Amino acid sequence: MNVAAPQSSFLRWVYRFYMLAFLVYLAAPLFAAGMFAFNDSMFPALPWNGFTLDWFFSSTEPKIGMFHDRRLLRGLQNSLIIGVAVSALAVAAGTCNAFLFERKQFPGKNIFYIMMIVPLVIPGVILGISILVFASMIANGLEETFGIEWDFLRPGIFLVILGQFSFLTTITSLVIGARLRKFDIALEEAALNLGATRLRVLMTVTLPYLMPALFSAFVVAFLVSFENFNTTLMLVGSDAPLTITMYDRMVKVGSTPVLNAVSFFLMVGSGLLALLSVVVQRGGNKEA
Repeated sequence: MNVAAPQSSFLRWVYRFYMLAFLVYLAAPLFAAGMFAFNDSMFPALPWNGFTLDWFFSSTEPKIGMFHDRRLLRGLQNSLIIGVAVSALAVAAGTCNAFLFERKQFPGKNIFYIMMIVPLVIPGVILGISILVFASMIANGLEETFGIEWDFLRPGIFLVILGQFSFLTTITSLVIGARLRKFDIALEEAALNLGATRLRVLMTVTLPYLMPALFSAFVVAFLVSFENFNTTLMLVGSDAPLTITMYDRMVKVGSTPVLNAVSFFLMVGSGLLALLSVVVQRGGNKEA
């Protein structure tokens, strides 16, 4: 019989203090950023001048709220377009990768798996510059040789999607592959023995089981895409996503409470999406 070793009260208090300090360290910057979004001041700093929602909804100078700031809204729209597009592509490719690495055996499988993981450890700036140089080289070569202009290979939304896709596919592959690894393949074999085609088995047996992982992978990819900065900065054109728009505003104008309002909006939205992902994942685990 295993008996847990007694733990001194001093160690328990040290552990509790560490956990409290760690949580405060994580939450304090977020709390400060969110708090100043409601401060009736022109600057995101103390003293507290009163509660206001102007930095969200005001349509008059000098307090233009985020929902009336055309540039911020355009950046939000671009981020949504990029996030949804790249997340859908990453989930589709990640599903294929999951089946490839979990179900198939082929020469060099381990090497290809390592190659799939590599984009996660390459600095985002290096990844962005590499894709930009490669795409520009192709575009310049086509233009000089054949007179063909492929503008989508110039900095813009397409290159941002391509750059983010290169590392988001790794994330979705790992998430979906972990779920597929737990799947009982005997269920597929039973369906095949009953006369179902492979496509029908995939659509009615395997994919429904993977659905929680597919949804979670989409949410994770969307959130990572939405907040990505380093890779996006190297590939962005005139249609800047929200992170680049906020950075540009910070550099040119300085920090204003409207940026805190945007940050608070993103924190709430990200938290709700993450919570929804956890709920869906737990529901899928119970069904399994």
